[in-house]
Amino acid sequence: MAEPPTADERVLAVLRASGVFGSLEEPVLQDLGRFLHLQTIPGGAVVLREGEPAETMFFLVSGRLRVSRRDAQGVLQLYNEIRPGESVGEAGLILQQARAADITALRDSTLAMLGRADFERLLVLHPLALNKVFAQAIFNHLRHASQAVERRHAQIFVVVPLDAGTAAHEVAQGLTRACAVFGRAYQVPPDAQSMVDPSATGAWSGKDRYDDLEEQYDFLIYEADPRSLSWAKRAFRQADQVVFVARHDGPAATGELEHLLAREPGYEMKRKHLVVLHPADADMPAGLMHWRDGRDVERVYPIRSRHVGDYARLARFLHGKAVGVVLGGGGARGFAHLGVLRALEQAGIVVDMVGGNSMGALLGAQYACGWPLDEIRDRTVRFARGGERPTLPVISIVSGRRVERDLRRMFGERTVDQSWLPFFATACNLSRACTTVQDSGPLWRAVLASNSPVGLFPPVLHKGDLLVDGAILENVPVAAMRARLGTPLEKRRGNGTVIAIDVDVRDYMGVDPAWPRLSVRRTIQGYFRRGEPASPGIGDILYRASHIGGLHQRARTMVQADHYLEPPVASFALMGYGRAEKIAEVGYRYAMQEIERWTRPATRA
Repeated sequence: MAEPPTADERVLAVLRASGVFGSLEEPVLQDLGRFLHLQTIPGGAVVLREGEPAETMFFLVSGRLRVSRRDAQGVLQLYNEIRPGESVGEAGLILQQARAADITALRDSTLAMLGRADFERLLVLHPLALNKVFAQAIFNHLRHASQAVERRHAQIFVVVPLDAGTAAHEVAQGLTRACAVFGRAYQVPPDAQSMVDPSATGAWSGKDRYDDLEEQYDFLIYEADPRSLSWAKRAFRQADQVVFVARHDGPAATGELEHLLAREPGYEMKRKHLVVLHPADADMPAGLMHWRDGRDVERVYPIRSRHVGDYARLARFLHGKAVGVVLGGGGARGFAHLGVLRALEQAGIVVDMVGGNSMGALLGAQYACGWPLDEIRDRTVRFARGGERPTLPVISIVSGRRVERDLRRMFGERTVDQSWLPFFATACNLSRACTTVQDSGPLWRAVLASNSPVGLFPPVLHKGDLLVDGAILENVPVAAMRARLGTPLEKRRGNGTVIAIDVDVRDYMGVDPAWPRLSVRRTIQGYFRRGEPASPGIGDILYRASHIGGLHQRARTMVQADHYLEPPVASFALMGYGRAEKIAEVGYRYAMQEIERWTRPATRA
C-alpha cells in the first residue's frame, strides 16, 4: 500500500492544481512550497477579519471557509465558500490593502500560510516568474474571477438528534441513500472516534482517514449522538450543513445538544435544517410552524419513516437541486396547469415545492395535498360552477360567502404546512402595498385570499391587513419561489430550478374608436348579439385592472425563472370551466414539447 503524502506533498499538490500558481515551473513551486507554513484552524474560528492589515496570504489545503460581512445594520451577509486548492489574500498582500471581508472556517481546516517577509524573499529568488503569476492573481481579483480548481470535494452534512429517542440513524441512512443518486455517498457512524482531533493538539497531524473519505466521496453524512458530546462537536465542525432531527410527537423546545452546538464558533455560518420524522403510514404531517420557534433553521421538512420520496426531496433541497413550480392565475385557462403537471410527472421531473396565485393557488393547494390530477380537475369544475350571490356593492360586488364555504369543505381544517409537498399561496396586501406569501395558517384561507379579485370579492382579513388576489403586483409569484428554493442568507440568485407557468393571456382590451363612451345598454346587448364589437363589462374591467401589475412586470418575472411556460390558451374563455379537460390537454401537449427541448442534447451546427 502506498504511503500517505507528507505535508509538503499535499501543499505541492494544491499548488500544482491552482488555476494561477499551477503555471509555475517545478523548481519555483518547490521553493514556494518550502516557504509556506501549515496552520490548523478549528471549525468556527475566524481566519481573517474585515479591516485588518493584509500581512499574509494562504492556500486552503483541506476543510472549507466562508466569506461574510455585516451590513450597516449589523445583519450577517453570507457570501461564497472557499474550497481546498483556492488561494486567498494575494491581492491584499501585494497592494497592502486592508481585508475586505471576514473569513471563517466552516470546518476544521488546514492552511498553507505565506507571510510578507517570506513573500519578499521569494521575489528575490524568482522575480520574473512570481511577478507574472501574482499580476495574474490581482487581475483575477479585480475581475472577481474565481480561482476554483477542478477538484472534487465532498459536501458534508451532520445529522443531529434533538433527543436520545429520535431515530437519527434512520435519517442519516435515508439521506445517504438519497444522496447516492447525485454521486458517491458515505455514512459516518457516531462510533468512528479514533481520529486525531487537530483542535485538541494545536498542530497539524498529517492526512487522516477523514481527509481520505472527503476525496473518495461526493457526500459525507456524519451521524451525531447525544451520548458522545465530543463526537457531536467534532462532526458539527466538519459539516457544511446541519440537519436536526425530531419526532413529530416529541418536544418542540430546543434541547441540550442543540444548545451546546449553538454555542460552538461558526454556528451562524452553517446552513441549518430540521427534519420532523413521522410514522410511515401517516396521512398528513403535523403542523410544522411551531418547530421554528426559537430556531434559526432554513426549512422544516416533514418526512415519513423509510419513505424514499421524502428523503429524495430532502437531498435535493440540501444539494441545491430542488424543483419549484409556480402556477399563475387566469380563470379557467388555469386548467392548463394540470396538463403541465402531468407532463412533468411523465418526464420524471419531480416537483419539490409548488406555489401559486389565484387559480394557480387553488390548483396548487390540491396538488400539494396529494390528490390525483383528474380529481383536482373535477373538484375545481364543481367548485367553479357553484356561483356567487351579489351583495350591496359597498365593499364588493359579490359577498364571497359561498366561495369561502366551499373552500372550507374542500380543505377542512388542514393548514398550509400540513402537506408532504411544500406549498405557498400569494396575495396582494392592500394594507401594506406588497405581496404577502402565505405559508402558514388555514389552507382554505390562503386560497381564498389569493382568489379574491379586488372589487369583485371582499378582501380577506388577516391580522388586521386586507388581502386580495395577488395579480395586482405579481400574477406568477416567481420571486417568492426563488427565495424559498435558495439559501436565504447567501448573496446569490438561489439554488434549484424554477418552472413558471403563465396562463394570463395578454390580449387587447378596447372598443370601436367611434364610440364616445361606454354604454350600459350596448354592454348588455353584447351578451346576446354575436358579431358585434365587444364592450367590456365591469367583470372584464376589474379583472384587467387587477392583473395590470403582473402583466407589466412579465419580462422581469420571466428572467427570474429557469423555465417560463406560456401554454397557448388564448382561444379559451376566461370562464370556460366546461372545457377544463380540453384546456388541460392543450397544456399537456405544449409542455411535452417544451420539456423535450430542455432535455435534448445540444448539437453543434
